[in-house]
Amino acid sequence: MNTGKVWLVGAGPGDAGLFTRKGYEVLQQADVVVYDSLVGDGVLAMIPENARKINAGKRSSHHTMPQWKMNELLLEEAQKGNRVVRLKGGDPFLFGRGGEELELLAEHQIPFEVVPGITSPLAVPAYNGIPVTHRDYTSSLHIITGHKREGQAYDINFRALVETEGTLVFLMGVASLPDICRGLTDAGMDPQMPAAVLQKGTTAGQKRIVATVSTLQEEVERQGVETPAIIVVGKVCALADTFAWYEKLPLAGCKVLVTRPKELVSSMSHRLRVMGAEVLEIPAVETRPIRDNRSLENALGHLQEYSWIVLTSPTGVKVFFECLLESGKDIRSLASARFAVIGEGTAKALRERGIRPDLMPSVYDGDHLGAELAKKIKEENPDGTEKILLPRAEKGNRSLAEQLREAGAQVDDIPTYQTIYRKQDVVDVKREFEEGRIFCAAFTSSSIVRAFVQANEGLDFTKVRAACIGKQTKATADSFGMQTEMAEKATMDDLAELILRMWNASGRL
Repeated sequence: MNTGKVWLVGAGPGDAGLFTRKGYEVLQQADVVVYDSLVGDGVLAMIPENARKINAGKRSSHHTMPQWKMNELLLEEAQKGNRVVRLKGGDPFLFGRGGEELELLAEHQIPFEVVPGITSPLAVPAYNGIPVTHRDYTSSLHIITGHKREGQAYDINFRALVETEGTLVFLMGVASLPDICRGLTDAGMDPQMPAAVLQKGTTAGQKRIVATVSTLQEEVERQGVETPAIIVVGKVCALADTFAWYEKLPLAGCKVLVTRPKELVSSMSHRLRVMGAEVLEIPAVETRPIRDNRSLENALGHLQEYSWIVLTSPTGVKVFFECLLESGKDIRSLASARFAVIGEGTAKALRERGIRPDLMPSVYDGDHLGAELAKKIKEENPDGTEKILLPRAEKGNRSLAEQLREAGAQVDDIPTYQTIYRKQDVVDVKREFEEGRIFCAAFTSSSIVRAFVQANEGLDFTKVRAACIGKQTKATADSFGMQTEMAEKATMDDLAELILRMWNASGRL
């Protein structure tokens, strides 16, 4: 029998940047992913499209699947020969019941591995300026489950905890906060001991309430708190304001949806994360080369005839050079041609292949590219004998080719790749927008806007703030009723700066 394997993978506390490299690598090879509700949206969005996804739920008292059934599910899927990833918030062995899930696997000799995750008792205080140990304050840390069965008293030795004089971190205990604080003070803890409740740490929903053991419940009732949240008790909580750093980042508290082609790593996401945003990165489209493309094959066979090759997207660059290599040629075949590109992103993709662009318009859009290249053609060759190759998306803007033809050029306008819209089925993007948790969406092309609309049918798009890279992208977003703003220049840096201006103007700091 072809027996599969199970990986218990810790997804970390929420911030996708805190998901470990090994966890990501294992996740990308999964046939089946069984995930919890505490896994951050950014990590959920990394689950491969072709993996079967099973929601195990499990938040506080709300369980989608009982533990015994979970154990049997992992066993059954592995016995079918699948690579099974059990994706758990935080670390699988810290109150994650990972040991219970391994018992049945070990009994049936199913191979397994454990991939530890960054755990919230360390990461969440760190994001709130609270070092859980500090030589001047405490030398020990104690992590306690704050969850108790309904109607039963705590099975916690509060006196022993107090006598450690260490930092105490209670997980899953917000609902029982009065009992925890009372248990500590009754056991002899100083009522003025600093304490904190930390909400949704490492995400855009992060919030910190710092008080004392005797006043924390009152402050939580006054300010309000949402789960998941942890409770930290100890002298180190007094350092929170001094060591706070996350909320000082310019986009702290801002959650941004970044949509992108499946094949491309988003530099936009990196820019936003550096500024403190929580980025939900959703692959919205997949690009596929057009197969049996006779027009392109013919063009590649006569490359020496073209004086210009015009490229209008990084994907267009990628597909063109892949097709060039597949045809048995390489960049030496392009020696007679000059290259025009629509903007800096396309120029970068071209430079990565060893070629510098000869023309890039002053404004990064198709109209300016067409106008400036047409002007150059007329100046350099008024007889109109230029021959231009324009490989583009199947549904790309055709006005560029018309502008060049009006300038007297012969244009081979050839679609080279298709855009396939993709819909992910793990993160409920529609609900995130409707409930106001996503501040805005960043759009880098019209096709990405259309993919977003198609994937979120039924969403009231007037609730969507759209940060758009250029006027064509903005026009498409406008047509769906979105609240649109446009970057000053069609670059990733300018788009990131636009989102920062939008965030500052919103007053949601």
